[in-house]
Order: sequence, then structure tokens, then C-alpha cells
Amino acid sequence: MSPPPWEALTLVATYLDPKTLAIASCVSKSWFSSMSSDHIWKRILATHFPSLSILPPSAAVASRCLFAMGLAAATRRRRRPSKPSLSLGDLVFAVSISTRDCNVVSTVRPGDALRVDAPGVFRFGVGCDGAVLGEGVEEVRVTWSVVLKGWRGVFTMMEREGRVGFVPGGDGWFSQELPAPGCCSGAAASAVVADLKVGMCEGKGGDGVRVDEVSVGILSVVAWRYVSVEDGLRYLQHFLLTNNAT
Repeated sequence: MSPPPWEALTLVATYLDPKTLAIASCVSKSWFSSMSSDHIWKRILATHFPSLSILPPSAAVASRCLFAMGLAAATRRRRRPSKPSLSLGDLVFAVSISTRDCNVVSTVRPGDALRVDAPGVFRFGVGCDGAVLGEGVEEVRVTWSVVLKGWRGVFTMMEREGRVGFVPGGDGWFSQELPAPGCCSGAAASAVVADLKVGMCEGKGGDGVRVDEVSVGILSVVAWRYVSVEDGLRYLQHFLLTNNAT
């Protein structure tokens, strides 16, 4: 039986999906020539990757190759990120809150000893027994640092100043945009912020106000929710496991 004419192959090719076309092109040289026709792949490219199909035509890059490039890029975007190299047990959280006159809170907690706010979410409660203050509004300085155990790296999550109303049962909120990881950390926004909440209660014996818990987390400003523990650890490892730790 003689092979089908190239016209018939080209006609059949217009009804095939990209995967079948790629397989069929491996049958022989004549099939490869028919199945690689640019007018076939140009239509497929426009359907799957329209932004690539409007690029200026180039004799050096066939539509079939542009489709392969687009498919590879799409596959990388869908690929699940690798497991983080860090665990909460590798980290130490240090939080400090002070006024001009006194140190309100100064606490250090291992990452795996923090109270989990919600399963799988990078938001934790840091229990503390702060100094007793009188009720009123105070100017405070808040710092939150994450330390890699053994002092192998330190990353400052937050360093802010602001006014907080100290009343029993009240709370104060602080947030600070975090730098983007990688080479462009100084030029691009990361779309995540460090979030810190100060919880207050009555002082012992009903005298004054004290801070009894600080909650810390990483918040996505795109989804407007706290990131997962794995995403938070992946973010931190960019700064703690390189020479760029700050």
C-alpha cells in the first residue's frame, strides 16, 4: 500500500489535537513535513496562546515552536512548588514592644511552640506577660524578627512605630509591606505584608492594662488572607538560607 499523498495528510492534520499531531509527526519525514505545516500550527497557537500568535512573524521561529514554548511555560506555572527547606522547628520568633519610658513586651519563642491560629495558616499567637501600664494612648515601637536557630540568619519582619490605645480587652494592629524575594527585592513589591496584633487584658488584681498575647502572621494583599505555613516558610527561606539575610 502506498503512503497517502501529502495533501491528504495535511487535510487530516487540521482535525488533530496538538498531542496527536506531535505523535503523528514522528512516523516519517513526509508525515513530519505535513504535520509541521505552519498554517496548521498557527491556528492551534491562536487558540491556546493568543498572545504569542500576535507576535511579528519570524522565519526563524515556527508556530509549532512557539506553541511548544507556550506549553512549557504554562506547565511550569501549574507545577506545584517544592516543599520548603525550612520547618517551624528551625525558627525562633522574637517580638518586642516598647514605649519611650518602658519595655512593654519582650518575648522569644521557638516556632514549633507557638499557638496555631488556624491549621495550615501562617498566623501564630505568642503568649506573653507584659508590663502593666495605665489606660490611655501610648506611642510604641514594635519589632518582630525571625531567627534561624543557631543564629545562622536573621530576618526583620517588622519595625514600626505607632499609637496604641491601652484599654482592657482592646487590641492594636500593625502591618508592614515585606520585600520581594530574589534579585529584585529592592525594586518590586512582594504582595505580602507582615501583620501583628497586640491583645490586651486587665493587669493582675484589676490594676492597669497589660499585653497578654501578640499574634503575628504573613498576609497576602492579593487574596486578602493569611498565606499557608508552607508558603510562609518558602518566603522566609529566601532570606534566611542565603547570604542576603537581613
